[in-house]
Amino acid sequence: MLQQTQVERVLGKYPEFIKIFPDFHSLSRASLRKLLRVWQGMGYNRRAIALTEIAKRVVKDFNRVLPDSVDLLATFPGIGMTTASAVCAFAFNQPTVFIETNIRRVFIHFFFRDRDEVRDSEILPLVEKTMDKRNPREWYYALMDYGAILKKQYPNPNKRSAHYQKQTPFAGSNRQIRGKILKAIIDRPKTLMEIQHAIKKEPGQIRRVLTQLQKDGFLIKKGKGYSIA
Repeated sequence: MLQQTQVERVLGKYPEFIKIFPDFHSLSRASLRKLLRVWQGMGYNRRAIALTEIAKRVVKDFNRVLPDSVDLLATFPGIGMTTASAVCAFAFNQPTVFIETNIRRVFIHFFFRDRDEVRDSEILPLVEKTMDKRNPREWYYALMDYGAILKKQYPNPNKRSAHYQKQTPFAGSNRQIRGKILKAIIDRPKTLMEIQHAIKKEPGQIRRVLTQLQKDGFLIKKGKGYSIA
């Protein structure tokens, strides 16, 4: 949930999600419609599908127990090495090495004050050398909290990262349209005309987003109506 999403939004959704899907088994059996209904407001809906696929794999191949191997977790849908390392650090208290935005901010601020275009490959060795290997979970918690404080006290050091990208505006974007379309048809199928009336955006953009949602496996079209797959 925290991938590309602010903590405040996740905090509002996480308790509801866990209440409805308390374990891998319940999540693995969830319909796409039910999953998207609970996920509404989070955005990046592909993550919800990836979570379901992860749950299915854990139930089928690992007896409903999440494996604690970074290399193995990195093969799961929607999980790369960074997320796998974070899961192992926080869930299993393993001294794995990873970078996220707040961690990056701390190290650029203290070790690269006179540099631009700082690469993560330069930061990772410093993360490893400074880590509290006896209690990496607490160390990462403190580091990430400190990074959040730094953002309020100084001009964002992450702008000097070689990997920095300014987030594109959400209003009017395809991401926003995707979310509105899914919300509009979550309870019942709707025709293109009904969707256009509900969304009130340029018809060509709506058609393009509808086509992409079908390709991504979110929607199916039956006759003139669109519904959740």
